[in-house]
Amino acid sequence: MLRAGTFRRAAITTLGSKINTYEFVVIVQKLQKDQWTVVSSKDLADLYVINSCTVTSEAGRQTRQEIRRAISRNPSAFVVVTGCYAEMEEAACAAIPGVDLVVGNSEKLSLVEHLRAYSGTVKKSVTDESHGDSLETKEILTSFPKRIRAFIQIQQGCDQGCTYRVIHQARGKSQSFALEDVEKQVQVLLYRGYKEIVLCGIDLGSWSKDFNVHLGSQAWNIVRLLEKLSNISGNYRLRLSSIDPTHISNDLLDMMACNEHICPHLHISMQSANALILKRMKRRYDPELLYNCVPAAHRKISGLVGIQTETEKQFEDTLQAVDDLVISYPHVFPYSARGGTPAEKIPKQIPKLIRKERASLVRAAGNRVFKDVLTQLVGYTGRALIERSAANSRDFKHGRLDNYLPIRFIDQENTVGELVEAEVIGASSNTLIACRHVQE
Repeated sequence: MLRAGTFRRAAITTLGSKINTYEFVVIVQKLQKDQWTVVSSKDLADLYVINSCTVTSEAGRQTRQEIRRAISRNPSAFVVVTGCYAEMEEAACAAIPGVDLVVGNSEKLSLVEHLRAYSGTVKKSVTDESHGDSLETKEILTSFPKRIRAFIQIQQGCDQGCTYRVIHQARGKSQSFALEDVEKQVQVLLYRGYKEIVLCGIDLGSWSKDFNVHLGSQAWNIVRLLEKLSNISGNYRLRLSSIDPTHISNDLLDMMACNEHICPHLHISMQSANALILKRMKRRYDPELLYNCVPAAHRKISGLVGIQTETEKQFEDTLQAVDDLVISYPHVFPYSARGGTPAEKIPKQIPKLIRKERASLVRAAGNRVFKDVLTQLVGYTGRALIERSAANSRDFKHGRLDNYLPIRFIDQENTVGELVEAEVIGASSNTLIACRHVQE
C-alpha cells in the first residue's frame, strides 16, 4: 500500500503524443473512480505520475526533468514513472532517488491496481516484456477534460523496425482495438457533446491487420472503420491522426472526398523525400509513392491540408517536396540518435548545428506554403469547430476548419464546442478571418 497519512491528491504529467494524452485521460478516470482527487501537475500532491516519452533524446531529458520537479514539490510524495521512457530505460528511472514505482507501457492502464498492490518490499519496476498477447476491452472514457476535441486510441504498437526509432520496442507489436470497443467509445463521447473525435494509433493505418473480422466477404480496414463510424447519427466530425504514406489508399481518399463526417486533413508521417535516405531509414515508402499519393489527395479532396515531419542534395529533395506537395504544416523534428537503434552506429553523422539549420529551412518553407494556402481560401465556406475564446477578448472566438486551418471569428454569437458553417472573409499571416455563413 502507499505511505500512511496521504490525502489522495494525484497529479499527472504527460509528455509526447496524442496516444499519451489519451492514456492520461484513462489514468485520470481510473484514479477518480478509486477516490483520488486529480490536481494540476504543478500543485502539491501525494501521488505524482510522470507519463513519459522517448521519441527523441530531448524527450528523455524532459522526462528526467519532470521526475525531479515532482520530487522537489513534495519529497514525501509517492512517485510513479510510466510510458515509453520507463519501458526503455527502466533501470535509469528506478535509480532516481525518490522514484517509488516504474510501470511499463503494457501495465500503464492498470496503474491503479499496481498502486493498490504496492508494498515497499516488492521490486520497484512493473513491466511485461511480452507487451501482452492481446488487448483487453478498453476503458470507456466519458469525458476528455479541458479539451474541445476528444482523442481515442484504436491501435497500439508497431511492426516496423525503422533504423532510427525505438517505438516498436517501447510499444510492442501492432495490435488493434476491437471494432465494437471503438464504436462504443465514439458513441459515448458524441453523446457527451463532443463534436470532433480524433482517431489515434502508433501505426494508425495498420488497424485490423492483426485480426480477421469480416462483414460478408470483405475484411475490415481503416477505411471501412471510418465508414462504420460515420454512420452514427449526429453533427460531428472524425479526424485521422498521423498516418503512414503507405496507408493512404484511393479508397481512403475517396472516403475523405465524399463523406461529410471525415475531415479533409492528412497528417503524413514523412521523414524524407530522398530515395537513398528512406531506404537507409527502412521506411515502407519511397519518393515515387509520395509524388503519387499526395498530389492525388490534393486533386480528389477540396481544401485538403497536409502536414509533414539527408548530403545537401538529399536534404534539398525533402525541402523541394514541401513546395511540390503543398505541405503547409511541416511538423519538424531534427534527427536525434537513440540508444539501441541501428542508426546510432552510422558513422559521420550530420552535426547537430546543421540538423537545426535544415529543420529551420523546412519550417520556413512550410510557412511560405501555409501563407499561400490561407490567401487562397479567402471566399471559402466550410465547417468549423469553435475551440476557445481569444486570450485578450471574450468577443472573438478561435477554431479550426475541417481541414485543420486555424480560423478567427469576427462575429460574437458563437459558443465554444459548437460546429458552425463559416465564411472566410480574409487572412492574416497566421490565421483565417471568418464570420458565420448565413444561407440565403
